[in-house]
Amino acid sequence: MKVYFATDHAGFELKEALRAFVAHELEYEVEDCGAHEFVAEDDYPDYVAKAARAVSSDPTGARAVVLGGSGQGEAIVANRFPGVRAVVFYGAGSAEGEQEAPSVVEVAREHNDANVLSLGARLVTLTEAKGAVRAFLETPFSGAPRHVRRIEKIDQYP
Repeated sequence: MKVYFATDHAGFELKEALRAFVAHELEYEVEDCGAHEFVAEDDYPDYVAKAARAVSSDPTGARAVVLGGSGQGEAIVANRFPGVRAVVFYGAGSAEGEQEAPSVVEVAREHNDANVLSLGARLVTLTEAKGAVRAFLETPFSGAPRHVRRIEKIDQYP
């Protein structure tokens, strides 16, 4: 499986660290869709669209990790492409730490067959991001009939 990475200036440093983590520690093939250098005024749609287009052409065999300040805009861009199911992760989601960071990502993989992970680079630590990416890449889709049925319904919308 190939993993595509994309970000603007807000997630540039984190993308570089995660790209190396995925390539060297998790040993996946990676492709960097940009930004390739820090440019303070760049625009995330330019890069995220490249990664989303790649996943859209192979929704079951490719994945992408996209980053931005909150991850929300990046997910919006990614979800405009057919067959892309982007989920946003921006931390543990619980002020008291009751929920482990990757659990939201695991549910998105198991139930929704999410194929794009959007990270809020200004809201997560490197450790949280690595945990979320690992969970995203290693958690399989359950294939349960109710989840398949729901994804099929989603795919019917233009």
